[in-house]
Amino acid sequence: MAESGKSRLPSILTGLRGLVMLLAGLYAIVFPGPALAILVVAGGIIFLVDGVFGLWSITFGGAKTGNFWFDVVRNVLSILTGLLVLLSPILATLVTVWFFIYLVAFQAIFVGVMEIMVILREREMYAKIWPVLLSGVMYVLFGIVMIIAPLMSAFVLVVLAGILMVVFSVGLFGWAMRLYKAGH
Repeated sequence: MAESGKSRLPSILTGLRGLVMLLAGLYAIVFPGPALAILVVAGGIIFLVDGVFGLWSITFGGAKTGNFWFDVVRNVLSILTGLLVLLSPILATLVTVWFFIYLVAFQAIFVGVMEIMVILREREMYAKIWPVLLSGVMYVLFGIVMIIAPLMSAFVLVVLAGILMVVFSVGLFGWAMRLYKAGH
């Protein structure tokens, strides 16, 4: 009996993973603002834990890279960043969101302009240039919209990520079912 329960563990864990993914995706779709804040706070916790473990490994774990002071400063900065995020999660969320939204926006504008320039310069090599031209224009417009409304863009991206999580959870449920039927 215990042997069959143990052999079903991969399918159960995959099903639980799918359930967590489904719940997180639905939460991101229904509550994109709090979901974004949770992601930033989780990042702060990761920074804090990484810095503490890094300092511990330098001090007690024998983790020597040859750059002792670099490692110390990196881990102390990681701890400070984690603490700042956890002490002011709203400000950290706004700063993080704006940074990443502007990064993606400028990258989209750059890619769009480059696509337009390349297709116009080498148009005689293509039978139809309008799909690539349209793609470049869409990239530029996407970047401009993100610059104009960064917080709304962040919410939309969180909702899209939530939708992808729901779709991925369906795949995990299917995989769990296949594993279960195969006896795993």
